[in-house]
Amino acid sequence: MHPTDDAPDDLPRRSFLRIAGLTTAGWVVGTSALTLAESVAGKLFMPVNDRLDALLLNPQKPVPEFPVSAIEPKALIVNTFRFTPQIDPATFRLTVNGAVNHPLNLDLATIQKLPLTSMVIRHVCVEGWAAIVQWGGVRLRDVIQMAQPKVGVRYVYFQSADGYYESWDLASALHPQTILAYQKNGALLPVENGAPLRLASPIKLGYKLSKWVTGITLTSQLLPQMGYWEDQGYEWFAGI
Repeated sequence: MHPTDDAPDDLPRRSFLRIAGLTTAGWVVGTSALTLAESVAGKLFMPVNDRLDALLLNPQKPVPEFPVSAIEPKALIVNTFRFTPQIDPATFRLTVNGAVNHPLNLDLATIQKLPLTSMVIRHVCVEGWAAIVQWGGVRLRDVIQMAQPKVGVRYVYFQSADGYYESWDLASALHPQTILAYQKNGALLPVENGAPLRLASPIKLGYKLSKWVTGITLTSQLLPQMGYWEDQGYEWFAGI
C-alpha cells in the first residue's frame, strides 16, 4: 500500500478512532494543523475570491522545524500501495488542471528551477510511528499560484502514478511548509519514497502525503471519492 511510507492496513478500529479524535480536536483548538484556523475559520464568511487572495498573500504560521542533526535516516518506513512505479524523469510531467485559468504541464527541470524550499520535519504515520526527515522541493502554493485558480476553488486533488488518490483543503495545500518534494535528506528523492515528486508537509498525517504525484486538480467541491483511505472510513482532514 501507498499511504506515503504509512501503511494503516491493519489499524484497529479503536486506535484509529482515538487518533482521528485527537487530530480533529487539534484542528479545532488551533494546533499546528490549524494555525490555519485564522485562514479558514476566521475568513469563513469572506467572499471566496477574497479568501483565496488572503491565503495566497498572507503568511500562515509555520510549524517548528528540527536541526539537520536530528534527521533519522533509517526511521522512515517504506510501504507500497499497489506497486512501485518506475517513472523516467526525462519524460515525467506534472499536470495541474480543473478550476484554473492557466492549466500546467510541467517537466521536472522546470519544477526544479522554481525556488527551493528545504525543511527538516517530523513525518507522522497513523499507525503511531514517526521519523524526522529533511525534504527539499517547491512549495505547492507556488505551483498553484502559477495555475491561477478560479474563484470558488476550495479543494485540491492529487493523482499518483500507482493509482493512489487524495484530496486536501485549499488552506492546507497553500501552507508554506506544504511542498512537492524531489529531495530527501539532501539527496535526490529515492523511487521507493515517491520519486520523482511527492507531497511533504508537517501538518498532515502520512496517508495524506501522496507519493509519485503526477496530477493536481483544483475543485470547488469535494468529489464522491475523497481519498483512498478516506473512502474506507479514515478521517479526511487528518491534521496534526
